[in-house]
Amino acid sequence: MTPTVLVLDAEPPPRLGRLTGRARIVRTDAAHLAARLPEADVLLVWDFTSQAVRAAWPGDGPRPRWVHTASAGVDHLLCPELVASDTVVTNARGVFEQPVAEYVAALVLAVAKDLPRTLDLQRERTWRHREGRRVAGTRACVVGSGPIGRATARTLKALGVTTALVGRVPRTGVHGPADLDRLLSRADWVIAAAPLTGQTYGMFDTHRFDVMQPSAFFVNVGRGGLVDEDALARALTRRWIAGAALDVFTAEPLPADSPLWGLPGLIVSPHMSGDTVGRWDELGEQFVALYERWAAGRSLRNVVDKALGYVPGH
Repeated sequence: MTPTVLVLDAEPPPRLGRLTGRARIVRTDAAHLAARLPEADVLLVWDFTSQAVRAAWPGDGPRPRWVHTASAGVDHLLCPELVASDTVVTNARGVFEQPVAEYVAALVLAVAKDLPRTLDLQRERTWRHREGRRVAGTRACVVGSGPIGRATARTLKALGVTTALVGRVPRTGVHGPADLDRLLSRADWVIAAAPLTGQTYGMFDTHRFDVMQPSAFFVNVGRGGLVDEDALARALTRRWIAGAALDVFTAEPLPADSPLWGLPGLIVSPHMSGDTVGRWDELGEQFVALYERWAAGRSLRNVVDKALGYVPGH
């Protein structure tokens, strides 16, 4: 029997033409996901901004044997029932790492060279000479030792930044949580790139911002829940840190009335650090390649440890 692939759809839809004759493709929206789940062998979560899977999964009937999300994070999927099930979960590891690392590097360079102020002054037609900072020789602490964190560390090192990587478990080249406060206290750049789990939720709180240098700049390209946004607001307003850039937020899209928009020293971007031209084709090709392995009975790549909330081995 031809397997059924259920697609939680979004625009643009995935190009799955290579699966013609090898899979029955059924598309659904969030409202109808629960009703369609029992008929699916595979669930492709193309709309990775949706929380619909968490809501629909606990219902009655069979569940897909494999769930793939076209994203690096999986916290939007994992509910207790899915974690406890035999369903395999995979993610889009391999697509977003270098684009996110380049985005972080762009922020570091822009802040060090005061490019936002240069653009403001140009709009004002004001000639005002300033001095920028050297990036080479500064220090960064990258929190999250997965593929995105490692790519970010490599890219910053190429700029001459002395970079410390912090992960869940200490090992060669990676510091453990016990070293975090010490590293934060010395860092010019603090980069949050960790997955969102029970252990990392709210980890950047009042204490962590208080530990940082007054000259430190904080960047979050991980998940919005890593940051206590009220604590960050206090840190920026009281000048505990020099500035910050958030690409991810607790609520997305960020509401127009959110006080974060007007915080001093905060750069807001709409969850775009990993989004590059051509990514939709790359994500679709990745799923097709994984499907071919799955259909052939071969082991899948990018398998998430559902208890941990990310792909292990890093």
